Formats: sequence, structure tokens, C-alpha cells
Amino acid sequence: MRTTQTCTTATAIDDSGRASAYTDPMTTFPRPTRLVIATHNPGKLVEIQDLLLPYGCTCLSAGSLGLPEPDETELTFTGNALLKARAACQGSGLPALADDSGLSVTALGGEPGIYSARWAGATKDFSAAMARVNTELGAAADRSAQFVCALALVWPSGEELVTEGIIAGDVTWPPRGSRGFGYDPMFVPVGDTRSFGEFDPAEKHRVSHRAVAFRQLVAQLFA
Repeated sequence: MRTTQTCTTATAIDDSGRASAYTDPMTTFPRPTRLVIATHNPGKLVEIQDLLLPYGCTCLSAGSLGLPEPDETELTFTGNALLKARAACQGSGLPALADDSGLSVTALGGEPGIYSARWAGATKDFSAAMARVNTELGAAADRSAQFVCALALVWPSGEELVTEGIIAGDVTWPPRGSRGFGYDPMFVPVGDTRSFGEFDPAEKHRVSHRAVAFRQLVAQLFA
């Protein structure tokens, strides 16, 4: 039987523009020692592995296990994260962790949002995706945006845990920096002048939308 626990997440942007979230400390979940990371994105896989490294989890990628990428048919980050985690869990017989994340630009009505990866096309060309964001923004004065990350962890026994993290900022053009992945080079978090593409990976791991979501996951699993 499937039991989904979506953490009570009150996401608040502090004075620096960074988000914090709070989860229900009363819920307990099995502590996994092996996890399938339900992604075929190498950059995302490395970032998730790095975040989990201190907790002794052995991580396997869905790609290394030959698991296909399911069609992302849900209309929210949380829905798509659960869809991917459920598919990887069913295909592997192991607990599976999925991330669904993206860039939501205010002046574009929240786009690309859940379609962030699709804007990069079949070849995952994020240079083209960033160029499309800039083109569609045109001369818009409002360059505010936010990165959103939903994490879903699903166990073969039916438990499900969902957390979410958000960080506010602005999009910039041209892109800056060669670190990170996806839209990182065009996103400047509030309170900083550098793009995520210019952040040291360890620093980004501390402040990103994914880091916010992971803190909630860690609080539930490893506290």
C-alpha cells in the first residue's frame, strides 16, 4: 500500500533572498543505505551524490541500471518527482530518489518551470534553452526568477517522502561561469553578484534550491 508523506513545507525567503523550509518532525521513515538516483542528467547526479556522501548512502543512477526515463506528464514539480521516483523504485526494487527542478521566470508567467529540461530539447542543449529565456524576455524590466526543487524518495514498501526548496534571484545575460549545469550560468541569487555558474560547487551545495530541499530530507532520514 502506498503512503505518501508530503512534508509540511513553509518556504520563506529571508532578507538575503534565500529560502528556508520546515518539515514535520513527527514523521519517521526507514533510513536507506542504497539509493537509486532517478536521473539521466550527469550534472544533477554528481550534485545529489555529493549531498548524500556524508550520510553513507551508496548511490546508483537510473542510467547505469538501464532504467528508462518516464514521460513527465504531471503539472507540478512534486508530481513529476514522484512519478520518476516511483518508476525507478518499481524498476530496481530499491528505494529511489528523484528530483524535479527548474527555473521559473516571473515575466514569463513562471516558464520554463516544469518544462525547463524540455526547453533544452532532446540534446539537452542548455545554451539554447538560456538563449530562449533571454529572447522571450526581450526588453522586460522584471528579471526576477526562482529556482525550485522538489525531491521525492519512494521505498518498495510503499512509503513516500517529498520535500521542496526554493531560492530567489534574477536572470542575467550573457550567461557567466562554466560551473554548475542547466540554467546555472544565467541565474544570480539574491544577495550575491555571481551566477550559480561562477559558484564553487561546495558553496552552491550549501545555498541552492536543491540544498534547501535536501536539508528537509536529511532532517527526516538522518537526524
